[in-house]
Amino acid sequence: MYFDELPLTDNILDALWDMHFEECTPVQEETIPVILEGKDVISCAQTGTGKTAAYILPLLNNLTTDNHDPDRINAIIMAPTRELAQQIDQQMEAFAFYSPFSSVPVYGGSDGNVWDVQKRGLTRGADVVIATPGRLLSHMNVYKIDFSAVKYFILDEADRMLDMGFFDDILKIVNQLPKDRQTIMFSATMPQELRKLAKGFMHDPVEVNIAISRPPESIRQQALICYENQKLPFVRDLLKSKHLKKVILFVGKKLNVKDINLALRKAGLDTRPMHSDLTQPEREQTMLDFRNGKVDVLVATNIVARGIDVDDIPLVINWDVPRDAEDYVHRIGRTARAENSGEAITLVSEKDQNWFARIEKFLEKQIERIPMPAALGEAPAYAPKERAGRGRSRGGKGGKGGARNSHGGGKGKNRGGKGRHSHAKKGTDSQQ
Repeated sequence: MYFDELPLTDNILDALWDMHFEECTPVQEETIPVILEGKDVISCAQTGTGKTAAYILPLLNNLTTDNHDPDRINAIIMAPTRELAQQIDQQMEAFAFYSPFSSVPVYGGSDGNVWDVQKRGLTRGADVVIATPGRLLSHMNVYKIDFSAVKYFILDEADRMLDMGFFDDILKIVNQLPKDRQTIMFSATMPQELRKLAKGFMHDPVEVNIAISRPPESIRQQALICYENQKLPFVRDLLKSKHLKKVILFVGKKLNVKDINLALRKAGLDTRPMHSDLTQPEREQTMLDFRNGKVDVLVATNIVARGIDVDDIPLVINWDVPRDAEDYVHRIGRTARAENSGEAITLVSEKDQNWFARIEKFLEKQIERIPMPAALGEAPAYAPKERAGRGRSRGGKGGKGGARNSHGGGKGKNRGGKGRHSHAKKGTDSQQ
């Protein structure tokens, strides 16, 4: 399907034409018509499928066609991190280039003027507020914000917000919103807890599930079958021998992140932890140093499995096996980006063998095995079937800083006819 086959306004189609976006991705094709109808939506789609455009385009269209007060807040987009909120705000600006809407990004920052800029946008009524939960609540706790005109409430990367402990904050915000609103939720994974929470504040939502894609062939996937006590010496020796920069070591629990990071630093490696206990400025500085090559190894929870924009990561290591195929794909997908190649190594201890077998079943292939280095002793036998039934996996299913960023513009350009479809580009997240 092409964008000009959808009932979108000319202003939106003009912006898309300027950006050379013509062909919808599957999530856009499935989701945009439902959102345009005003229905609540739960969409399960991974990063890189074009999900941001899937909610911004119909939001802009509905703001254009419905009756709304331009001097009040009409829509709220929630994002788990400052970085994602910035990306959404940038895409909002691009898609709304010919539409007279204002937006205000609301997230933490070290600049003392940021708070005042955000306050002006919230009190004067930007059309769209793009916010992290904690920062928006901070404003709500200091002064009264009028949410009575909000017609659209959008949650992006909802599973990450659940993992980061934000859902209590989100529920506090939801309780201040009008009951008669459209609620849209996008999530890469859909655990039962999230589904239950979502349906508590949504009205008969339509579910759109886009099958998770396999990792690209440019990623060399490998696995080490090991005992738990062999992991640290293996990772230590591997990192020392490769002398790589911008490596991500994913660890399932934040308490383990702290211990593993400390152990690797004692071994002389340049590592830095990344987990939800860090303050926002600490996370931002860590990511900036990592992106600039000042940190060799990032020891992180799934907080960075999605939504980071670093294209030259040569190696991803899974300290433990993710419990979902989606998480595995997101983790290793941090490497081999922007037409680069990359390597992903997963450490599979005895307790994780069944989970790993499920991932291989989803991938429909056996991942290459790394032989155990002789100095580390013998490896355990790989016998996942003997451990079947011990757990159930959910498995793989099938900014700008200004308070009122005016996105007004002149008349759109001629988009031409259908003949341009031979040069169509899909509007994916990575292209936006």
